[in-house]
Amino acid sequence: MGLISKIRFTPSIIHLRSFSSIRNPNSTNDKSHATLALLKSEKNPDRILEICRAASLSPDSHLDRISFSVAISKLAASNYSDGIRSYLEELKTKRPDLRNERFLSHAIVLYGQAGMIESAINTFEHMKDFDVSPSVRSLNALLFSCIVAKKYDEAKRVYLEFPSKHGIERNLITYNTIIKAFCESGSSSSVYSVIAEMDKNNCKPNGTTFGTLLAGFYKEEKYEDVGKVTEMMKTYGVTPGIGVYNNRIQILCKDKRSSEAKALLDGAIGRGLKANNESYGNLIHGFCKEGKLDEGKKIFETMRKNGCEPDSECYFTLIYFLCRDKDYEFALKITKECIGKNWFPNFTIMKTLVRGLGSVSMVDEAREIVGVLKKRFPSSADVWNEIEQEELLNK
Repeated sequence: MGLISKIRFTPSIIHLRSFSSIRNPNSTNDKSHATLALLKSEKNPDRILEICRAASLSPDSHLDRISFSVAISKLAASNYSDGIRSYLEELKTKRPDLRNERFLSHAIVLYGQAGMIESAINTFEHMKDFDVSPSVRSLNALLFSCIVAKKYDEAKRVYLEFPSKHGIERNLITYNTIIKAFCESGSSSSVYSVIAEMDKNNCKPNGTTFGTLLAGFYKEEKYEDVGKVTEMMKTYGVTPGIGVYNNRIQILCKDKRSSEAKALLDGAIGRGLKANNESYGNLIHGFCKEGKLDEGKKIFETMRKNGCEPDSECYFTLIYFLCRDKDYEFALKITKECIGKNWFPNFTIMKTLVRGLGSVSMVDEAREIVGVLKKRFPSSADVWNEIEQEELLNK
């Protein structure tokens, strides 16, 4: 009985101590970090709401916006829509500091994140109840909310009906958002009418407009339209930035056309554009997925030679495919570099690497990696001890 009491009591003590760091923080930044850490570790929906209330979250803070998002995602995953609605409505009515368009727009997006698009629309429709007039900012938030919720028909309805209904003039963000909705829903051809409306309203498309449209046509394999859009960009005097090329590269790589994607990037670099992590990362993933691991390795080395330092995702992707191809020696080399930057691939990748090293008689190297992992993640030490005994002792 005493042991059971201790087990049950300890989490409460930890919970209370953690709450004290929210209610009595050394600084606002400390409070925000403590709140986010608590939300990430908490699973109980009621406690999640309790943490949010104690922290007095505000969309004015970047960390608080992340906390809002984490909390809503967890509550939505628990099918706790009543709790989400109750909490957000409570903020609207009981927090005078949040009676403004910025918070209401943020609440609209959070409802979309939870898949509660009716509540998002209701919030927009009743903004005047809080002495706030809806503007293009909140309209754009509602459109984005529809996209997040994957309610593309609602996005189209909001775009067509709400501006005139509420006396709001669409802006570039409005147009780019509905273009994104059409492209994500497989209706990229509908964007031509949006471009025509932009012309009519003297709103010039930008790189984001065309980058989204190109990605949509690539996704739908409408390659003739890709050429049309490229010509349209010249007409509007829009020079493709690296973001536009990255969209095209990503789609080509997904279609197992990584060689074409590489030629496209080489052409962009030849015209003076600077490739970034996303450019190279898409190519690495594309070539490796096609089984062209040597090409993936070359891209990895090329990006470094061109002064673009690989990010953690580039490392993790390459290590995963190296292990899958049983190239454990090179995988070890890349893993050591990765760990040297304090980036650790997930448990499954590391387990595959350790087992693979053992299978090719690189036992000492495998044990070295296990030692690093046990030191870095002491809570998983027992698991790694088991793996070490099972996989390496008889090698």
